[in-house]
Amino acid sequence: MAKVQSVPKLQTVRGTHDIMGDKARTFRFIQQTFQQVAMRFGHQEISTPIFEFTEVFKRTLGETSDVVSKEMYSFEDRGGESLTLRPEYTAGIARAFISNGLQQSLPCKFFGYGPMFRYERPQKGRMRQFHQIDLEILGVPEPQADIEVLAIAVTLLTELDLMDDITLELNSLGDRESRDAYRDALVVYFTAHKDKLSKDSLARLEKNPMRILDSKDEGDRVLVADAPRISDYYNDATKVFFDEVRAGLDALGISYTINERLVRGLDYYSHTAFEFITKKLGAQGTVLAGGRYDALIEMMGGPATAGIGWAGGMERLAELISPDLVPEEIRPIAIIPIGADCQIEALKLAQSLRASGFTVDMSYRGNMGKRMKRANKAKAVAAILIGEDELKRGLVTVKNFDEGSQTEVALDQITDHLSHYR
Repeated sequence: MAKVQSVPKLQTVRGTHDIMGDKARTFRFIQQTFQQVAMRFGHQEISTPIFEFTEVFKRTLGETSDVVSKEMYSFEDRGGESLTLRPEYTAGIARAFISNGLQQSLPCKFFGYGPMFRYERPQKGRMRQFHQIDLEILGVPEPQADIEVLAIAVTLLTELDLMDDITLELNSLGDRESRDAYRDALVVYFTAHKDKLSKDSLARLEKNPMRILDSKDEGDRVLVADAPRISDYYNDATKVFFDEVRAGLDALGISYTINERLVRGLDYYSHTAFEFITKKLGAQGTVLAGGRYDALIEMMGGPATAGIGWAGGMERLAELISPDLVPEEIRPIAIIPIGADCQIEALKLAQSLRASGFTVDMSYRGNMGKRMKRANKAKAVAAILIGEDELKRGLVTVKNFDEGSQTEVALDQITDHLSHYR
């Protein structure tokens, strides 16, 4: 007996998901709302490649970071180049700024959205292929940029009807002088407790002690509670900058909570760091986060250029948004030819109506009963019945599904008759 070949089970790769139906509508609503808000603040759309040379991310995220050492999807192409699927947006935008010579066009205000990739344990709101909205301002060292990006975030979250359940947590990482002093204090403190640090935090102590403050290890968290506070190491310039940011937020009526344990471990970050937090997503409560990165572009080989921005997870935002807020799909007008002889006229009418701005659905086969069932399944608002006898008289029949009414309409008046459906 011939061996039956098994058919492979086709399914999504772990940590990925198909986006369709209601989920697709919600994603589109987030993207469109974000686009409208960002453009009102004078930002321009940017779309960078989904993969970059691996060095772009190694330089920016740091060789020892979890993203680079554990989470990046990197591969060698046929030409022997090491490429990486983007794990975040900022590095690609910084690379685009340098490679396109945009230093002559400062300030640059960008927004974008799209898929990102990280190999990590999938959980609620965190996928291996996930989607982000991203916003950046380059070339503005003044605190006004910090205030603006935060105002954009609050405006977006308000228009998504989410701000009532979200808290803005704010901190200052200080300038380089303040940060270096704080780093030294952390090294002294954690060195005195080396025997209690986790393996990961011991490695961080040598290269990036501020990242210990982000540790999820319970033993580390106990030590972090008594660690030095960054505000004790602010110099005057840092204090003035942070005061101006807070004064701007106060003037705009944007409330916030100071969280001195909120840090960014990479050396190119400075001054403002922030996260928008909700309690509605359990442990994965950050829906949007960002900060100032004045040293990033220079570190990548470009000119010294200030920068600040944020990114938000679309999967997490979609979990929070009320379905009632998301616009329904436009209900189509169904065109139903009665008999094969009317098929061509039905096609011509469908094309004419679509050109006039109507949403039109037309079945490909079946008798009138089957086509009416399809129209109901498509939630059509009305159906146009095209029969041979009516066509000879220059008429079609319009059936209004909501009202249950049926009317004969002259073909040359059909567009005007349907105008309220457009």
